Amino acid sequence: MKIRFFLFAIILTFSLALTAQTLFTYGNKKVEVQEFTRALNKIYPGPVVNKEKSTREYLDLFINSRLKIEEAYQRKYDTAASFLEEINTLRRQVMDNYMTDPESFNTLLNEAFDRSQKDIKVQHIFIPYKAENNVSDSAMAKLKILQAFMELISGKNFQDVALKFSADPSVSVNKGNLGYITVFSLSYEFEDIVYNLSPGKFSSPYKSNFGYHIFKVIDIRKAVGKIKLAQILLAFAPESTQEEKDKKGRLADSLYKRLLKGDDIAKLSANFSDDYISAASGGQIPEFGIGTFDPVFENIAFSLPANGSISKPFITSHGYHIIKRISLTPPSFQKNKKTLDEIKVQLEKDNRINLTKERLYNRIISKINLKQAGINQTILQAYADSVLDFKQPGQIFTINNETVLFEIGTVVKTIGDLMTYAQSNRPLLNGAGIKSFATILDEFKQQTVFEYYRIHMEEFNEEFRLQMNDLKDGNLFFDIMMKEVWSTAQNDTLGQVNFYTRNKNKYIWAKSAGAVIFYCGDELTAQNLHAAVIKNPSNWKSVSETYGDRSTIDSGRYELPKIPGLKKMIARPGLITAVEKNNDDNSASFAYILSIFNQPAQKIYAEAKGDVITDYQNDVDARWTEELRKKYQVKMNEEVLKSILK
Repeated sequence: MKIRFFLFAIILTFSLALTAQTLFTYGNKKVEVQEFTRALNKIYPGPVVNKEKSTREYLDLFINSRLKIEEAYQRKYDTAASFLEEINTLRRQVMDNYMTDPESFNTLLNEAFDRSQKDIKVQHIFIPYKAENNVSDSAMAKLKILQAFMELISGKNFQDVALKFSADPSVSVNKGNLGYITVFSLSYEFEDIVYNLSPGKFSSPYKSNFGYHIFKVIDIRKAVGKIKLAQILLAFAPESTQEEKDKKGRLADSLYKRLLKGDDIAKLSANFSDDYISAASGGQIPEFGIGTFDPVFENIAFSLPANGSISKPFITSHGYHIIKRISLTPPSFQKNKKTLDEIKVQLEKDNRINLTKERLYNRIISKINLKQAGINQTILQAYADSVLDFKQPGQIFTINNETVLFEIGTVVKTIGDLMTYAQSNRPLLNGAGIKSFATILDEFKQQTVFEYYRIHMEEFNEEFRLQMNDLKDGNLFFDIMMKEVWSTAQNDTLGQVNFYTRNKNKYIWAKSAGAVIFYCGDELTAQNLHAAVIKNPSNWKSVSETYGDRSTIDSGRYELPKIPGLKKMIARPGLITAVEKNNDDNSASFAYILSIFNQPAQKIYAEAKGDVITDYQNDVDARWTEELRKKYQVKMNEEVLKSILK
């Protein structure tokens, strides 16, 4: 165990040293390994076939982008009023994602909506602080979770490690598999870990109020929504023998056959089911979503193909089940008012707002230089009562509204600031009285801390700082590319023609076809239009017009690989190709072939214009990049690069 930990420490130390090294310099700037690998991992978040080839190709693009961004800085693009306004707007928008106080409710709402769009299959290892005899054993728990983590790092199977270490009572059956979860299935602290893991990845040990945890994500799928069922449960008694379980199984088979013959599940549930609550309601279970019941139960429930479908008898730790699907409510993938209102109700009942707000507040407090004035709290409260409630103080105060309460950096807050805040925020939200003075004081201090955090967020949050740098550099890259490459290539008609003339041999018609291409916003529309065109090909134009703005058409000469739906079909006049779906936007298209051109032919400029503009744009970009490479000499640290490739 000590050897493994020692080796892991060596690897970790080497990795940290590597990320601090300079990968390359350009001009008087340098790029460290960490900056490059962070960008690389966004492009290739998973394994690639040829790591060295992919890394070197991306490195070349990365260097070129850094040179262009540096050129934008040199030209003072970052000082333009329009640029600064845009960045400040983006900062305000992005900032909300990093705030967890009450003003950030919409951020949490959007996060919950986004998480509701997918279900995540999770495994879990749990080591409690207390042993089976309820005696505190936190030191041993810490050692166990570290041992489990090291075994996972060494490549051991998660299920085996869970069986060996986890104290979850059901681990012997589920091997640490929690099944699929979705938003609100777990406490927010656990949900946050799971939703920030990629498939196949496991978390570092996490310390909760109960013990240590490690989570692993097995699979991520599109959310399946909520389901309503009726069921018959033939439950196992705690000490059931195998013979008794087999008897339940035979009864389950008998009831299943009766259901297949048309018997009513409500009647059978009332007579036979051991789930007395659902049996009293015709066997119906209230609508539920992922992460509510036993994973086996949920997997079978959500695999039922249609309303009215009945499962074969299946077994869980509770007994034998037969279930019938009554309805399935798919999740809403649109941020409509109804969906957001439903999530708001769940958010208001969830502790994530307070939990994350407190977590962020404490982190900020630990990093800022907060200077308390040391005012006696009893005197301060008496002064507040006299000001806010117009009470006779009964004493002479040595403090007043100008007295400093606390300081954060250059921000100074006085007692008068506290009084102003209290006058507007004392009433309880439910109207049943006023908040205590201690609560008001804490709220005021917290609000001031969060205001300071907003202004200085880059100093506190590395992720936010990196994101803002990315946004700033990305906008500079866009602006200078627009000026030097994209607009130049698009608007330089003479340059395009000259480029075409010099490179005519690139623009040759391969085997092609004269065709009409039909573009539809969705696959169903495309299938209906496809059937209508097949029925009356010669009248394709009129047929298409009946679909209005749900369909558009284009006609011309197209090389065969660019004709949608052709694939392995043999192109011929009169052929109507298959409908081809575009997975990027769910649109669909197909073609009606009018003629075939078998022989190669020179494309005239008008026919090649689209390709010419793209090629000319790439040529302009390449020539400009070459100039920048001469201006900002790039020097690569080959030894560091070799270390990355390894």
